[in-house]
Amino acid sequence: MLQYILRRVLQSIIVLLTTGLIAFSMFRFVGDPVDNMLGQERTDADIDRLRDQLGLNDPFFIQYWNFLTDAMQGNLGISFRQGRSVTEVLIERLPATLELAFVSALFAILLGVTLGVFTAIKTKGWISNFILSISLIGVSLPTFLIGILLIYIFAVELGWLPSFGRGDTINLGWWTTGLLTLSGIKAIILPAITLGLYQMTLIMRLVRSEMTEVLNSDYIRFARARGLLEYSINFNHALKNTLVPVITITGLQLGSIIAFAIITETVFQWPGVGLLFIDSVQFVDIPVMAAYLMFISVMFVGINL
Repeated sequence: MLQYILRRVLQSIIVLLTTGLIAFSMFRFVGDPVDNMLGQERTDADIDRLRDQLGLNDPFFIQYWNFLTDAMQGNLGISFRQGRSVTEVLIERLPATLELAFVSALFAILLGVTLGVFTAIKTKGWISNFILSISLIGVSLPTFLIGILLIYIFAVELGWLPSFGRGDTINLGWWTTGLLTLSGIKAIILPAITLGLYQMTLIMRLVRSEMTEVLNSDYIRFARARGLLEYSINFNHALKNTLVPVITITGLQLGSIIAFAIITETVFQWPGVGLLFIDSVQFVDIPVMAAYLMFISVMFVGINL
């Protein structure tokens, strides 16, 4: 067992190093950060001095090695755009993204499992067929289009919910939350539905498929022959065995929720790390981009491990 764990950890480290190398090499083609940091009156001497200060004149592998060694010490560099520690910038934005991911995951799991169980038990009802038909929307439509449709209906036409921002927040130490204010709760509803809708339909269809298979198995027929209550058969026997593969897939989807939050945060101008990454791409803020992609990689690799 110990040998297996060590082998998996070693594989995870190799994946992280490879991912970081690929991401870091891609940043060389997004532009030169010096162009955005110096004004029109810059001279060649100013450019050389700044490139020297940022370490951009070093060979590529030296830059990558310096990034890795600093990251291992908790130092992710200085943001080219803001002139602040990248770690400080990420910690400032991280609560918004994690809060959105948590609410989206909760929405996806609770509604997905509930609807999956219902459609598996009531296979021939018109309500089940209607739910399955509607679920195709969550699978087929891209996230940004779902977000725009929700904004148009609930923010523009009905005026019930805000179309952007996080609302009022409360500071709990370094953590900021909008779940303790009315405007914060209203602000998170549309982004959470947008981000969690695809995961919800995926979980619902997976639960329905697995539970339908379990309900047709021999031991369920034997339980019915013994005269067990239908409720006991569905929830004490079938659902427990259904959730084994569902939990595995759901765990991997939680990493996807954080990674795909970048689209939702852009549509709703949600002040999380995803929106920070988009802004960093526009300003060629390489330290922030590298830190964000490494954070996503660590999330995925950690969940897989």
